[in-house]
Amino acid sequence: MDDIESIRQKRMQQLQESLEKKDYPSNPVTINDASFSEFVSKYPLVLVDCWAPWCGPCRMLSPVLDELAVEMQGKVVFGKLNVDEEKMAAIKFGITSIPAMLIFKNGEFVDKLIGAVPKQNIIQKLQPYI
Repeated sequence: MDDIESIRQKRMQQLQESLEKKDYPSNPVTINDASFSEFVSKYPLVLVDCWAPWCGPCRMLSPVLDELAVEMQGKVVFGKLNVDEEKMAAIKFGITSIPAMLIFKNGEFVDKLIGAVPKQNIIQKLQPYI
């Protein structure tokens, strides 16, 4: 009987994780100054990419973040903030060069990455917060 209960509990946990994962977007979400606070508070772990359309390194980083949004779905949610159009968040967090990635845990700013860093560096930076 204990084996059956153990299997049932494991399956319930898998189903719960599956349901939670569905609430996580599988691609970066475009955010703005008005939605910024709500977005970073909505999920346990968020990475916000601060970028601009004219920025070459930002364009290089974009497909990497698209991949990570799929690979890390259910663990991390990715947002994109165009700092040319949305200046308040950039000012608040002292963004002076882009791309800049801001990491939030439970709505609180915890870390950042500056520059078009390799995919593995982003993963390593996020690992302690997962």
